[in-house]
Amino acid sequence: MTTARRNVLVVGPSWVGDMVMAQSLFQILCQQISDVQISVLAPKWSLPLLGRMPEVAAAIPTPFEHGRLSLRQRFKFAHQLHAKHFDQAIILPRSLKAALVPFLAGIPLRTGFLGEKRYGLLNDIRRINQAELPRTVQHFVQLGRPRHSTLEISPPLPRLVAHPHAVANILDRLGIQPSEQPVLVICPGAAFGPAKRWPPAYFAQIAQQQLLRGWQVWLIGSQEDARITAEISGTGSPYLYDLAGRTRLEDVVDLLSVASCVISNDSGLMHVAAAVDTPVIALFGSTSPKINPPLSPRATILWRELSCSPCHQRSCPLGHTNCLYELSVDRVQEALTRATETSIRVGAP
Repeated sequence: MTTARRNVLVVGPSWVGDMVMAQSLFQILCQQISDVQISVLAPKWSLPLLGRMPEVAAAIPTPFEHGRLSLRQRFKFAHQLHAKHFDQAIILPRSLKAALVPFLAGIPLRTGFLGEKRYGLLNDIRRINQAELPRTVQHFVQLGRPRHSTLEISPPLPRLVAHPHAVANILDRLGIQPSEQPVLVICPGAAFGPAKRWPPAYFAQIAQQQLLRGWQVWLIGSQEDARITAEISGTGSPYLYDLAGRTRLEDVVDLLSVASCVISNDSGLMHVAAAVDTPVIALFGSTSPKINPPLSPRATILWRELSCSPCHQRSCPLGHTNCLYELSVDRVQEALTRATETSIRVGAP
């Protein structure tokens, strides 16, 4: 373990799930450096998530739009970061733009994968054997390890700090009556595209079965998921709550932490559910759980693994999306029953 104080800037990713997985890197840095100060440069939306990671001393919002070069703005921002005297920058995204600010800020050690041929911008270029370390979280963690160190096969699991005591106020704001009923949370969205979304009609069948068993069902997602959640909640029930677009990210962390079980597509919320130690049924379609699985021993992964999958496409290139349509409601219901048969967490205090 290194004992000298070290001031580290991590350039964070732009997806919810990747940001959750980045916590494993922060944990490794804290294990290796006894006096480390971790600051994370990240999109503004992610600050509430970083606020639930005790390893992060400071979250710095990026002042430029995602995908824009904004070179003048990056020069100005880099000058501000220079005054913070960072010892090292670890750049998780592989784009050239992501490496510009640490370089312009004069951070002496700049660690990352080569990505978009970032020679010069990085001076600690790492390479990884995808066959040995296929998972994104393994890639992140390896950037925090000394060069030529032993490969980190089993990184520490992300563990977000939840505030269950805040749930009563959240429910009151959302118009949900406190109850002793178990709660199923359904996360039917996936910003990546329809090839990652289990059919809404299938989710609706699961919801109806749990309602008949005396559960509450909460549908959680962004405003962009509202059309999908409306399809699921179309039949109506006093114990089915459509919360799409009505929750903040910090609310979602707390709500998922008190759920009895979560059923989710391969999405950022799947990773959040895993990181608050709630049983999660993860449904995979065009992507592979061998690369970005939910990082929890309480996760159940369902994947058809057809000859055409994973294709990693936003929409099915063959036009049928059988990897999800052939994942039956019965199979998901069986997984839900197994995940909750030993203990049922009461949702609403």
